[in-house]
Amino acid sequence: MISTQNWSDAHTLWDFQQMGHKPRPCSVGIGLGSHDLGVADATVDLYRRGMFPLMVFTGATSRTTEERMPKGEAEHYRERALELGVPAPAILVEPTARNTGENIRFSRSLLDGHGVHVSSILLVSKPYEERRAYATARKLWPDIDVVSASTDMRLEEYVDSIGDPRLVLDMLVGAQQRLLVYPERGFTIAQDVPNDVVAAYERLRHAGFVSRLMAEA
Repeated sequence: MISTQNWSDAHTLWDFQQMGHKPRPCSVGIGLGSHDLGVADATVDLYRRGMFPLMVFTGATSRTTEERMPKGEAEHYRERALELGVPAPAILVEPTARNTGENIRFSRSLLDGHGVHVSSILLVSKPYEERRAYATARKLWPDIDVVSASTDMRLEEYVDSIGDPRLVLDMLVGAQQRLLVYPERGFTIAQDVPNDVVAAYERLRHAGFVSRLMAEA
């Protein structure tokens, strides 16, 4: 059972994970690969709104996507964008990244190799990974402006789209853990985390939402 307190804490983490950035025109859009094709849809929507002239889809496969996306996350995103009417020249594919740091580093190298001048990026991720994506990009590409974006949806809508409430809460807890420990590992910039967010995270951990936690030692 997921208690009322669990849901309240999940909402606290969900709200914190989103940066609240207003999309604005950038040099390029970067869609971070995952199990969620909604990231590709959100990237296409931003492209149609004139937020960037070129998009990069980045991602290989993971244990959660190898069956659903056997060609690789970035390639499936590309196919989705083409289905939605994006012209092929407006899409670059980076097919090898296996984590967010590689997403950023490999996308940067790809753009450099194509001679694309980048002063700003519009980084598109899942709703509960906006903040970590932003913190990673600011660490690895500090000389550019970073705007974070995702599909505009409420937690309840996201749970319905995934179909597994407990998994979503597990993912929220895992995302929050990484925000807390990655700065000391040099993976992201440090960010202020409000006390109520830390408390919500700890309660959900103690309640057993731990399948997406990583070993901290």
